[in-house]
Amino acid sequence: MRLKIAAIRSGTEPVGKLPEGAFHRWLDEPLNCPKCEASYNLVVDYDQAVGRFFDEESRRPIMLLKKAVFMGHGNDHRVTHFETEGVVVKSFTVPHEQIAKS
Repeated sequence: MRLKIAAIRSGTEPVGKLPEGAFHRWLDEPLNCPKCEASYNLVVDYDQAVGRFFDEESRRPIMLLKKAVFMGHGNDHRVTHFETEGVVVKSFTVPHEQIAKS
């Protein structure tokens, strides 16, 4: 089973479907944009998060999500939900007007 991790911007609701699983675990370390105060909370399936090799398996997907958050600074962090499985990062955006209201 491939590891799927989602990064959801703090203060917003997930736009896409969360990773499959009966229970989800929010990881302790959020991803922060190095250029501003935007932060993204990480969520993963609980069974995968408590697995023996999670630290090793999650290293690459978290690096991809960090890069996606950094690149999202250029469009004012309109992407409120990133998700990665393998080497592909999907992004889910909401219209800019909805972000301004929040």
